[in-house]
Amino acid sequence: MKYFSLSKNDLYIFAGAFGFFLGILIFTFYFPNYYNGEGPVKFEIRQGETLNQVIDELYLRGIIPSKRNMKIAALISGSEKKVKAGFYEIPNGVSYLKLLEILTEGQPLPQKLVTIQEGIWQEKLAQLLEDEMGISSGKFMKLSRDKKFIRSLGLNVNYLEGYLLPETYYFYVGSTEEDIIKKLSSEMQKFLSKPEYIEQMKKLKMTKHQILTMASIIDGESNNVNEFRRIAGVYYNRLKRGMLLQADPTIQYIVRHRRKKVNKIYYKDLEIDSPFNTYKYPGLPPAPINNPGKDAIRAALYPEEHDYYYFVADGNGGHIFSRTHSQHLRNVRRYRAWRDSR
Repeated sequence: MKYFSLSKNDLYIFAGAFGFFLGILIFTFYFPNYYNGEGPVKFEIRQGETLNQVIDELYLRGIIPSKRNMKIAALISGSEKKVKAGFYEIPNGVSYLKLLEILTEGQPLPQKLVTIQEGIWQEKLAQLLEDEMGISSGKFMKLSRDKKFIRSLGLNVNYLEGYLLPETYYFYVGSTEEDIIKKLSSEMQKFLSKPEYIEQMKKLKMTKHQILTMASIIDGESNNVNEFRRIAGVYYNRLKRGMLLQADPTIQYIVRHRRKKVNKIYYKDLEIDSPFNTYKYPGLPPAPINNPGKDAIRAALYPEEHDYYYFVADGNGGHIFSRTHSQHLRNVRRYRAWRDSR
């Protein structure tokens, strides 16, 4: 019986080869990877995302230089199904294996629940987020008009008001102004991009910008969601007939910086020369006057079909609708009499 044996030279060659490949292994998977910038980079793993989706996002953002090496590292470490949903801070100069350790064994950043009111003005949204999240309202407003930043969100507008979806959100503690705006903008774009909504816009011959502008007026008119589609129908009827919209929320928007009695409108306010003054200029105003919520957007997309052209508050949180101007004037007199009696 013959036995396989290695000479000293063979052993040296084998050991050298083993050491060489071990060195490559250590260099590849344990050596730090550097991305552009100082860091740390905030990175979110969404609930239900697969490891491949996470790796794709890491690569797209330049956090890792190779998707293949990251997948091999996950296989070596047994991390394929262990990544945890959450928001992480990834320091610069971490290896593939260390990064996997962060995403599987680390603790995601804590979150805070914040409710954003539908129809909120941009300035009030900035102040709310400063109070709740500790961000700078000034920087939030500056970014809202930063054309380069707005383009990076995939939007071709001059101002972000109207394009940030009000909802109840979990924000990660430590989120920046950019992080929050990106999240609110992404949610609005996702909502508006539903195929049935795109098709309905084509039927109405309205752009997303026009729908959001109409929705913002609807949201400014009433707190009663059940009325939204009827109010939308009134404004569409007016547009079709070429009438002025005469929407009070547009005037309130113009005088929103007035310190006292912001919601009260004076006759002199109706003469303010502004493209947002729907008592002077026909059609929709040039941009949304607040950040409308989902209900108002749906109402703008699917207005109620009727022959109403006017409405006035009924004093109980709702409105009385009328078909003719004479009916409307009678309803206005009743409302004023009720208001004066109060």
